[in-house]
Order: sequence, then structure tokens, then C-alpha cells
Amino acid sequence: MNAKKVIIDCDPGIDDALALMLALCSPELEILGITVVSGNVPAKKGVANAKKVLHWMNRLDIPVYLGEELPLVRPYVDAMDTHGEDGLGESHYPEITNQIMDESGVEFLTHTLKNAAQTDDPVSIIALGPLTNLAKVIQEDPQSLAGLEELISMGGSYQSHGNCSPVAEYNYWCDPHAAEIVYRAFEDLPVCQDKKIHMVGLDVTRKIVLTPNILEYMCYVNPQIGERIRKITRFYFDFHWKQEGVIGCVINDPLAVAYFVDRTLCSGIDACTRIATDGLCIGQSVVDGFDFWHGHKNSHVLTKTSPLAFMQMFFDRVLGVHPKVSCSVLEQIMKGDSQ
Repeated sequence: MNAKKVIIDCDPGIDDALALMLALCSPELEILGITVVSGNVPAKKGVANAKKVLHWMNRLDIPVYLGEELPLVRPYVDAMDTHGEDGLGESHYPEITNQIMDESGVEFLTHTLKNAAQTDDPVSIIALGPLTNLAKVIQEDPQSLAGLEELISMGGSYQSHGNCSPVAEYNYWCDPHAAEIVYRAFEDLPVCQDKKIHMVGLDVTRKIVLTPNILEYMCYVNPQIGERIRKITRFYFDFHWKQEGVIGCVINDPLAVAYFVDRTLCSGIDACTRIATDGLCIGQSVVDGFDFWHGHKNSHVLTKTSPLAFMQMFFDRVLGVHPKVSCSVLEQIMKGDSQ
């Protein structure tokens, strides 16, 4: 298989951990490196968590780079109330001590993209956290984006409500100035004129719910991995019940990886999108779905997805259950959960 070269930019994070597990089990991806940004947890803690996941999956060969530790302008607000003090649901897995990369996340992103442009061998980025690292790349070397094939960003919301304010999704709310710089680049920079940000927002990720019944099935078909997922998501389950009355937990980030692998999982609209950087609606992704501005369509905004197809992919790749085996069981589980 001719795998696509990709960098995963993330802030691990419970759902980031699940997304990394899915990415590491997807032969369509050649993961060049993982860059970490402060978001769900401070960046240094995120680096430690990324290494834990790589250790679980026997992939410590993939380098992890420490990225930006603070948003560009606004004060940093973590999400450890959602993900636990360790960022992995108070699971307290032991630290993995291996080589620390001297190069920063921004330096790695920049030189990798520049080299990709020079060799005409483009690299894609799956961004699962705030866009601070990418905004710094644009500020320091905007022409390096010539080496970017695609940008998948888990963030924002079009017609769904926010998860940290009435209108804002956390990743863009955490560093709205960075998100605005990135979206503006795809609107204004000549090297980005033929590209779009694929916005995997709350409209679709809210439909990907790990319920207690699905989790039990995971533990049944693959006790080792299932129990690990149970351990890191228990805290997440409690948060979602207290905060949103959801029985289970929304796992946002894995859908971004799944969509990169298989575009039939989601559909959406092309639109001009901008990010509010101050005021009551700070962090809101303003999607011009009706072409009011007549602006350059800098984004492909996802609006529909198939939770069943996603779960089949996750069970197939991460838990080793063929879709033909999992299909009927998952259908029954998800039908029962929705009643």
C-alpha cells in the first residue's frame, strides 16, 4: 500500500489517545512524527501521554516533539477537568523514558513541510488540538505550506452548540487567534488557494459516542485493549454524565483520523470559515454556509457522518474484529443505546 505521509498534531487527551491508537493501526498512514501543543493538558504532559500510547502500540520508533506551551494571545486554560490531572482519565500509567527530541514541534513541522515542497512529496497534517503550532509555522514561514497536501482539523462547530461556551468548541476556543491565522491563510495565501481545511467539528463528532454497552463489547472481543480503553475513559464517562447528561462519552478526535483514512465516513459543505477572536463569542467558528460574504471557500465543513461505519472501522483496526463480525452486534447495541 502506498501510505500517505502524515504528521499528527495533538494535545493528548483521552480522545487524542484513542485517535493515535486508530492512526497507528491504519496502514494507509505513514506517521512521520507527532507534535504536541498545550490544550487538553500542558504540552509537556501531552508529550508524556503520546509516548505512553506509542508504548502500548509498540511504536516508540515514531518521534514526539514538544510544541507551543501557550496560546498566541489569550491566557491558557486546560481541559483537565474533562481529561483528568494526568490527561488520561486519572489512569496513572507509568511514564515512558526514551529519547527527547531536540527540535521543537514548530521547527519539525516547518522543515518537514519545506522539504516536502522541495521534493514534490507533500505531507498531510491531522490536527487534533488547538492550532497554535500551525499558526506559528505560518507566522514564521508561510511559504512552507506549499509542502502541505491536506489539513484535517478536529475543531469548531457549524450548527451544533459549543462544548466550552454556547457557541465555541474547545480547540478553537483555547487559541482562537491561532485558529483564525490558519483559516485566514487558507483564504489569503497563494500557496493555499487550491486547498481547504477539512473541519471535523462538533456537528459530526458529537455523534461518535462510546457507550457503556459498546465499551463492554470492546472488553469482550479484546480484553487487553478493551480494558485499557475502559481505564482511560472512566473519568471521561463521569464528566459527560455530569456536564451533558450523556450516558457514555463523546470521542471527538478518532473521527478525524477515520475520515482521513476513508472519506465516505463523512460529508459536508464547502464554505468560507472565520474564527471569532474576542467578545462573547470568542472561539466560535463562523461558517458562511449561505455564501453571504462571497468569500474564498477555505474549508470543507463536515455535517454528516455514520457512527456505525466509524465503530466498525475502530473495532476492525484497533480491536482486531472484522467488520462482517462486528456489524450486526454493533447495530443491535447502537439501536438499543439510542432508544
